[in-house]
Amino acid sequence: MNTTRPRKRATILDVARESGVAPSTVSRAFTKPGRVNDVTREHILGVAERLGYAPNPMARALESGHTNTLALLVPDITNPYFAGVIKGAERAVARSGRTLVLGDTQESAAAEEQLVRRLGPAVDGFVLSASRLPDDGLRRAAEVNTLVLLNRAIPGIASVVADYASGTRQIIDHLASHGHQSAVFLAGPPESWSGRMRWDGLRAAATDMNMTVKRIGPYAPTLDSGPAAADAVITSHATAAVCHNDMLAIGVIRRLVERGVRVPQDVSVIGFDNIFGADICTPLLTTLAEHTQDAGARAVDALIHLGQQRSRTVKSWQLPTHLVVRDSTGPSRLR
Repeated sequence: MNTTRPRKRATILDVARESGVAPSTVSRAFTKPGRVNDVTREHILGVAERLGYAPNPMARALESGHTNTLALLVPDITNPYFAGVIKGAERAVARSGRTLVLGDTQESAAAEEQLVRRLGPAVDGFVLSASRLPDDGLRRAAEVNTLVLLNRAIPGIASVVADYASGTRQIIDHLASHGHQSAVFLAGPPESWSGRMRWDGLRAAATDMNMTVKRIGPYAPTLDSGPAAADAVITSHATAAVCHNDMLAIGVIRRLVERGVRVPQDVSVIGFDNIFGADICTPLLTTLAEHTQDAGARAVDALIHLGQQRSRTVKSWQLPTHLVVRDSTGPSRLR
């Protein structure tokens, strides 16, 4: 069977020959447009477009010291929460004319550290989403890389985080309005900064409302961890369960239903993240929504801005959260 061989890519020499200029002039037209006559530059760009020529990014990196490539690392690429982050980051990168490299750290601090070390020379900076690195590890990484943290915050490094203090108070207020006096928090990975913030917020808000809240776990933030977490909820005799994320919450609901526990009549269940699927599971999941696409875009914009600064001023952003009330919460059975 005959196959069509790909056409040879146009080179800078091809563009120079067709334009009637030196290769160095073509190079300047792309990298230093101010040093080329406007008419000549437009002519060169037109020829380049007709020939399908694009500058070699590695060659440009050698000349400028910038690769125009950014890296986004996430703990679990299969977790729907990160779909919004990735989409927002990709949108901001495309708007800037740069390229995004995506890495999955597999919920492992060691894997994350290795990726940062390996990709560091090839990218202009990193957005680390829900980083599992310890604080000291992040500070070491920031010494040699431009970093923005997403869903994680430590002093001295730019970050984009959700307002968990307000969000967890919304959760407790909602449960209290239904007469719940006790709840359990099904915790996620011990390394999760957002998990700690959620627990701290729930505990503070519960104290103000004279509610009892107990932390159980940790559990992996996945559907498969739902059965073990649900069994712990049953043993606790609490009337409400607040889960580390929606994936865990959906797994908990499935197990409760299997064991004949009604949701929300016997136990109310709340998640975090408002992922795709939270509004199509049965019952529909009450969850704290974050603006993940905005967070991804904001983190990339901050990273680009940091890379352009001569003296880096560290700034952090806190994005709002809101409780989406659906069918998985209701009046306490003890009311």
